[in-house]
Amino acid sequence: MTTAQPWTERLEAMLPELIAFRRHLHAHPELSGEEHHTAALLAGALREAGWRVREGVGRTGVVADLGPEQGPKLGLRVDMDALPVEERTGLPYASLRQGVMHACGHDLHSTIGLGVARLLAAEPERPVGLRLLFQPAEELAQGARWMRDAGATDGLNGLFGVHVFPSLPAGSIGVRSGSLTAAAGELEIEVIGEGGHGARPHQSVDAIWIASRVVTGLQEAISRRLDALHPVVVSFGRIEGGKAFNVIADRVRLLGTVRCLCTDVHDRLPAWIEDTVQALCAGFGATARVHYRCISPPVHNDAALTALLERCAIEQLGATQVMRLEQPSLGAEDFAELLKGVPGTMFRLGVAGPEGCAPLHNGHFLPDEACLAVGIRVLTAALLAWEPPA
Repeated sequence: MTTAQPWTERLEAMLPELIAFRRHLHAHPELSGEEHHTAALLAGALREAGWRVREGVGRTGVVADLGPEQGPKLGLRVDMDALPVEERTGLPYASLRQGVMHACGHDLHSTIGLGVARLLAAEPERPVGLRLLFQPAEELAQGARWMRDAGATDGLNGLFGVHVFPSLPAGSIGVRSGSLTAAAGELEIEVIGEGGHGARPHQSVDAIWIASRVVTGLQEAISRRLDALHPVVVSFGRIEGGKAFNVIADRVRLLGTVRCLCTDVHDRLPAWIEDTVQALCAGFGATARVHYRCISPPVHNDAALTALLERCAIEQLGATQVMRLEQPSLGAEDFAELLKGVPGTMFRLGVAGPEGCAPLHNGHFLPDEACLAVGIRVLTAALLAWEPPA
């Protein structure tokens, strides 16, 4: 049995306008750090709703406050940026920018944030301050750090987040206490050999062949030298090398990503990868340069805030629509950067329609817009139900 709230009818009345707003954002996507139009639209709508708005927080980020300026304060973070993906949905409101698409649902997230803002602004003032963070550059895993460094989380006692999830049907959500996402790093390896004629490879040090050994060798080493109970995923997404079909390449550059759930393992990975790559290359007469950059720490959901959100979701949606996620994800989310010093929780929002839904970062990603009302209801209920610690 679900629980109706006084703001439920207001939400139903505003849904057509929110859907139109989301479709406008979808048709006009902006890449990370370039969210000027999106930020301006949101800032104007938030001011119109009665929020105190600051623009340019963390470059193109927007922060909006409501209620008391002093005392306990609770926040909600949503992201705004799109991806360099060519849209292939055929929608009438498909992206008007070639090669740019909201393929990760951030247009939905921003619209949910706006819907929550409008509902909360119409509620009687409470002794708890509220803050909305509309974040840029999540896809680069940099925007959260920009906003945190600009003071966006200062004074917050808690923070909620949401992300669409194609594996769950629209109308449902997924919750999990503790580890939700993985720590992630960016890996760059340059294999340095010695060029030569394609007809006489024995007179050279073939960087392409050795780079292929590095790719496979790292995977083999993970399965035999690291604890299988602490999974590590290394994926290479780009390889560059060689100049001609008959010239042995002297240099090859590999770009990849590294994911793991255990923070201690993640802290040891840079040195382990360096040693492993250097040993592989040295065995074939090459050298290597290895650069590892931490992209994001893992998201760790606070138990108390997760329990509150789960309770509110059950009241709003019914128990059958609230799933407890058994496993964390090896995907990364820079929401974790905002949780440094602030307890928080992020939930998964189901977006699959009757025909399912393509995965995130896919040109055919087509979420069911019924998820908008679900996300707004759950977050509004949770933000209103929270009580500051005694």
